Amino acid sequence: MGAGGAASAGGAGAGAGAAWAAARLATSTQVKATSADRATAARFRCARTAASLLQLAGSREHLRCVVTQREYGRAAMTLSTALTALARLRDGNTRYASNVRSLESMVSHTRRGAHAEGQTPTAIILGCSDSRVPAEVVFDQGLGDLFVIRVAGNIVAPSQIGSVEFAAARFGTRLVVVMGHSGCGAITATIEDMRNPSKQSKNIRSIVDRVRPSVQSLLDPDMPVLDHATLVHKAVRANVRASCNQLRHGSDLLEQLAAEEGLLVVGAEYSLDTGLVDFFEGVPRESQS
Repeated sequence: MGAGGAASAGGAGAGAGAAWAAARLATSTQVKATSADRATAARFRCARTAASLLQLAGSREHLRCVVTQREYGRAAMTLSTALTALARLRDGNTRYASNVRSLESMVSHTRRGAHAEGQTPTAIILGCSDSRVPAEVVFDQGLGDLFVIRVAGNIVAPSQIGSVEFAAARFGTRLVVVMGHSGCGAITATIEDMRNPSKQSKNIRSIVDRVRPSVQSLLDPDMPVLDHATLVHKAVRANVRASCNQLRHGSDLLEQLAAEEGLLVVGAEYSLDTGLVDFFEGVPRESQS
């Protein structure tokens, strides 16, 4: 199939899959996809920004992307890397919640000599410091598999952003997971402080102040009164979403990696009761379970 055939196939509504497959066959070709495929094209960030290439063709809106084989390969590879890592975490968490461990994670310590030469972590986890939520255990991963950043309330401050930047740029890791958990003490402490302010050390105060904006709207007098369990649950998720947004938009480097290299930032909540992790924020549709 030539370049013209690829274009007509896309224009005929062959779908994003056929269009991108056709793009692989040429060094440089034009692929026309229907407006339904814009989300897919945007994720690939073809030619840096797909939105700028939108144009009206007849009575239908089309997206015309000029892609090279190299650009397609890089975008497809990096998106695939993030989604593959996400699937690996999900599989590992399913094992953990079922009280099963993989042989690979159990014997990973025997490879510590090899890891001394370097690391290639599958995912970056920004999680809470809570002793009941160790990421390597929760996802049934072994030595060298995860780059873990832990801080009370899984908040995002400059040092956390810098740590994520370091791992993403240095090791090429393309999946970032912000993971909160049920019954988070930092969330509960923030709610208590907002209802009954108390004197705290300036360091604890810095954590509470970063969580506070996520909880504020839930305690608005004009909002329905929530029972404590529901309030904490909603606050945990609001705080995770806020941290995800800070990572996505608070770093030029991470924004560039997301646009050009397929970096994916998702949010999740771990249940202390079931051991299951629910990925609820920023997960691409095709990867939702």
